[in-house]
Amino acid sequence: MILEICAHTFESALAAQEAGGHQIELCENLSVGGITPSRGLIDRVMEALEIPIHVLIRPRNGDFCYSEMELKTMLRDIEYCKSIGASGIVCGALTSKFEVDKHATQMLLSASKGMEFTFHRAFDQTLDPQQAFEILMHLGVTRLLSSGQQQTAVAGMPLLKWLLNHSEEKIQIMPGGGISAKNALQFQAAGFRMIHTSATKKKKKTGNDLFNQQIVGHSDPEEIRRILFALS
Repeated sequence: MILEICAHTFESALAAQEAGGHQIELCENLSVGGITPSRGLIDRVMEALEIPIHVLIRPRNGDFCYSEMELKTMLRDIEYCKSIGASGIVCGALTSKFEVDKHATQMLLSASKGMEFTFHRAFDQTLDPQQAFEILMHLGVTRLLSSGQQQTAVAGMPLLKWLLNHSEEKIQIMPGGGISAKNALQFQAAGFRMIHTSATKKKKKTGNDLFNQQIVGHSDPEEIRRILFALS
């Protein structure tokens, strides 16, 4: 089973590789669900890691309904990721009616031709997941990251199993959301070939001002090893 680590810092990316993670999703600002990482972070991670790197393309937090201006920025970010050899991109776009934005998704797919394309958990906000899934299959996305439209992938297992059973080997289903060493084996037993987790270990920054008291987390190499051991 492939273990993808969601890494939002350089330290997390290094921890993922050193602990045996198979690939990473690179982002920043995980506290808001992740946004597009800076070029500086992308460059450093690309230089340091040998495992595949999939870059999140999300210009801001909030909803997944993007303007033409935002789409142009996203396309430029994809162009950069392709130029430096990133393995794939992670992206998703919805309409104001919480349907897959076919026009935007097709544009993003075309820009990332030759790279793997993961449609992220924007899918979990769609009102008709079965219809959304059919659209993604028709468009030709590589894989779908989902929690089964629940807070955790364990709670969303019924929908995740439905997606897996209807994927027809055309699209990879990658469960994500609250996956840890305690429950990872459930997904392997259910037939999934990939799982996604941040495996974070939270700590408080030191400092006197309010901004430095925020809780931050980095991917924990020990938790990654525990997950891999549970799956072995």
